[in-house]
Amino acid sequence: MYKNQKIKEQLCNLPATWLVTGCAGFIGSNLVEYLLQNDQRVLGLDNFSTGHLHNLEDVYEQVSPAQWQRFRFMEGDIRNIESCREAVRGVDHVLHQAALGSVPRSLFDPATTIGTNVGGFLNMLIAARDENVQSFVYAASRSTYDDHPDSPNREDCVGKPLSPYAATTYANELYADVFARSYGVRCVGLRYFNVFGKRQDPAGAHAPVIPKWIAAMAEGRQVVLNGDGSTSRDFCYIANVVQANVLAALVHSPNDSEIYNVAVNDATSLDQLHSYLKAILQAHGIVVRAMPRRAAFRTGDIQHSRADIAKAMQLLGYDPEYRIFAGLEATVPWYLKRLRKLASRNAASDSTDDRADIFATKPMPVSECSANGAGAAA
Repeated sequence: MYKNQKIKEQLCNLPATWLVTGCAGFIGSNLVEYLLQNDQRVLGLDNFSTGHLHNLEDVYEQVSPAQWQRFRFMEGDIRNIESCREAVRGVDHVLHQAALGSVPRSLFDPATTIGTNVGGFLNMLIAARDENVQSFVYAASRSTYDDHPDSPNREDCVGKPLSPYAATTYANELYADVFARSYGVRCVGLRYFNVFGKRQDPAGAHAPVIPKWIAAMAEGRQVVLNGDGSTSRDFCYIANVVQANVLAALVHSPNDSEIYNVAVNDATSLDQLHSYLKAILQAHGIVVRAMPRRAAFRTGDIQHSRADIAKAMQLLGYDPEYRIFAGLEATVPWYLKRLRKLASRNAASDSTDDRADIFATKPMPVSECSANGAGAAA
């Protein structure tokens, strides 16, 4: 709590203009919310290929009218260099979250993943360099470690990528380092480890395990557990990730190019995760009776991952406030509320176009620009 209070004081003393790419996505919308709540000016960029306008609607409901007036939205695709140039104009800090995540999706469609994650990333780097931004913080991934045997994973020991997605995240780290050395762009990569929290999409074939399981268990459906249940992950609640992003932008590290793990240095098995969710849902009056259905281990996944966060703690002052159980306790009520809201909306209307509805009912400043193809929101 002390660390977060110090961050808020620093933001109050040094108001700035921030660009959040992928602002309508899970992580992006949480960053927008935090920055607006701390009276920062924020530009959000998204093309809604994976992000949702209801995430921005949720942000609107969490901030004051005066804070919302500091937000400007721009629809655009990071694969369009002119969109990137327009987005960074007048910006102090870039928080680049726009990407196509998901190992299975990258295996199914590597070209789109590579074009968005690497091509779009380079466009953003070039635009940030030309605008001479103060910092460029980008979403990296624990998939950079993939088959490396060390546990916990340290930033200086990477493995061989096991998927096109993993290859893109590692390529971005290399390009960021080159731009730091060649052009003086201060680039900070944050290797996220299994982030979860409010606004993470539970729908679709590529949905992460926590929101997918919460939705299924709350609705009385059986969850699918890939592997024997011993597979473990370093699950990291969204508030920790927000803290790391802001610190990475504001705290000057010894070098212009740095990489940090963002996690909590825990290892939670899928069996443990299921037990935690079952207990928390029961505390909210939902009894989960169905046992998980076992399925084959997924191609491109690893058995265990855990992060060494000593570097981020030492150089950034990163101090994760939430461990997994506390994070799940904060997350589950949001999903239950969201599920009730969706059920009520579906009962009242057959419309599925939330985009038109939100733009019609919320005074959201919108700057239309070219949106070619399927850029992404984290």
